[in-house]
Amino acid sequence: MIRLYHGSNTIIDKIDLSRSKRGKDFGKGFYLNANPDQAMAMALRTTRLLNSGQPTLSCFEFEENEPERNGLKIKVFPDYSEEWAEFVVMNRKNFSDAPVHDYDIVIGPIADDTVGVQIRRYIMGYLSVTKLVEELKFRGDKAIQYFFGTEKAVRLLKFVER
Repeated sequence: MIRLYHGSNTIIDKIDLSRSKRGKDFGKGFYLNANPDQAMAMALRTTRLLNSGQPTLSCFEFEENEPERNGLKIKVFPDYSEEWAEFVVMNRKNFSDAPVHDYDIVIGPIADDTVGVQIRRYIMGYLSVTKLVEELKFRGDKAIQYFFGTEKAVRLLKFVER
């Protein structure tokens, strides 16, 4: 059992995937982090961007063996790689409600959010995928994100009062 954290401007005790945003690293879904400090950094950023609420961490417990027992499809990127970079680009340029992959859960590194220009340069053919991997690496401590993209996956998260 691991604890995962979601940083926002309000407590989230019930996950509503319809409120998820498109064009994110692993697609439209609910994102968490095992590092509460990194999740709090996201909470601060979200509160600042929305100019409302208070930076808040919502904590969830997740049994890592449950997805396989429930027949969920999982993708794990152990580190930054060309496959990871192409997956991020594929998801970041998808602004439809239809996912571009069929994974219920994706676990892997966070892409640096300030690199939209590099993604466009890669799509246009001006940047190699190898260079893109370097450009997308999160600045600071390596950050791993947990993406839950389906209702079946979200049901495996248990809200925990902190």
